[in-house]
Amino acid sequence: MIPTSAASAAERDGVCDDGEVCFYYNSNGEGSVSDFSSSVPNYGGSQPNCYEFKGDGNGRGECVKNNVASVWNRTGQSVTIYYNSNYSGPSQTIPDGEPVNLRPDLKNENASHSISNFRQCMNGVCAV
Repeated sequence: MIPTSAASAAERDGVCDDGEVCFYYNSNGEGSVSDFSSSVPNYGGSQPNCYEFKGDGNGRGECVKNNVASVWNRTGQSVTIYYNSNYSGPSQTIPDGEPVNLRPDLKNENASHSISNFRQCMNGVCAV
C-alpha cells in the first residue's frame, strides 16, 4: 500500500483536503466549496470559462470570482486573497490552518489568490 500525502490530494473535486485552500460560497465555511492546491492569477468571470464551486450546497456551479465569503487554508503555507486579478489590489493574508470569513471589502469581491511562505502583504502592498 502506498501512503497518501497532501501532494496527492485531488484538487478541484469539491472536497477540502489537507494541502489545499478551500473557498466557501457562504460565511463560516458553509455552502459549496472550491478547492485549490496552487496559485490562480484570474478566476475567470463567467461560465464556461471560470473556476466554479464544486461541492454540494448553496452556490454549486457558480463562478468563484466575486463569490467567496469564507476560506479554510490547509496548504501548509500562507494564502493571500486579492480583490483584483493578477494578484493586485486590496488583499487578505490567511495563515495556514485558519478557517476565516473574508473581510467586508473582500467578501464576494475576489479575483485571484497566491499560495506562498514568502509573500508578505500589509495593507494591500505585497513584497515580491
